[in-house]
Amino acid sequence: MSDKYVAYVSTYTFGDDHGITIYDVDLENGSFTQKDRVQITNSSYVTITHNKKYLYSITDFGVEGYKIEADGELTVLGSSSINGMRGCYLSTDYDDKFLFVAGYHDGKITVLKINEDGTFGPICDEIFHKGWGNIAERNFRPHVNCVKMTRDNKYLCAADVGMDYIDVYSVDHVTGKLKLADIVHSEQESAPRHIKFSGDGKYMYVVHELKNYIDVYRYENVNGAPEFEKIQNISTLNDYHATAAAASALNISEDCKYMVSSNAGDNSAVMYSIDEKTGELSKLFCLPISGDYPKDTALFPDNRHLVSLNHESNTMTFFNVDIEKGLIVMNQREIKVDRPNCIIFHKLAQN
Repeated sequence: MSDKYVAYVSTYTFGDDHGITIYDVDLENGSFTQKDRVQITNSSYVTITHNKKYLYSITDFGVEGYKIEADGELTVLGSSSINGMRGCYLSTDYDDKFLFVAGYHDGKITVLKINEDGTFGPICDEIFHKGWGNIAERNFRPHVNCVKMTRDNKYLCAADVGMDYIDVYSVDHVTGKLKLADIVHSEQESAPRHIKFSGDGKYMYVVHELKNYIDVYRYENVNGAPEFEKIQNISTLNDYHATAAAASALNISEDCKYMVSSNAGDNSAVMYSIDEKTGELSKLFCLPISGDYPKDTALFPDNRHLVSLNHESNTMTFFNVDIEKGLIVMNQREIKVDRPNCIIFHKLAQN
């Protein structure tokens, strides 16, 4: 029996408060069929726990939690305030004991306890980033855009697009308290946006929104302290590209062999192969996605298809992927969806 998947697509909501759409995934043809819609306002980002039981979402009022049913449907567990302005990103630790929420608008990290049944406990910690960046458009104050645990579950890495650095916090797994352990500096006005770790946890990938490149770091925990060594810098664009391009989210394939990102303005998707021994990236292609402002792109679990969430054209576009030739070819008509922002594939349990 072949694996079955659903896809959760989170969106901003303007006049329609169904901020999460659930799709059945056709792996063979690289397409989606709408399954259900979930009532939630401005679900700009969603995450699934590592035990695959629960989904959490940003919403105007803080965060919302759902139980993932056997068929992929979502059952509301409850909501919680984050005691601040609305978040933009969220993730859990690898034991699924804590939920971390990034605050773009107020430069804040919020840590929430997760109960064993997936419901929310109290706020455990609140960290405000401080300081002044470069006086260049928005980049003059803290904007926490991503919070991601190292795979050994020791450190929380927080990308700050306003301050051009990544704060690295040790996590007390009893109290949920954070303690600054290191700072990884990016180039000025590069805007580190999203973080991913390799499948073995040895490498950190950071995409930079304003300078359109990915920095690759070797990561180790040495004598109880994090160490990050930059080993590669690689562009998300072609040598020829549209002006005012902005790199968007990062996603790693299910088998951890490939990475994809996208460029708004240039309206392109970029795909890399990941060297499992060195962690370094090799660009396979950077090609148009037939939409406007791709906020998120993702490979289907079979690596044979790709979907692009095009925020300004209110569409999702679908492509066949030829890895050997470095090509993508549109394989069907676009699907209309208002202000798409994030996508996650979820494998359903076999009966």
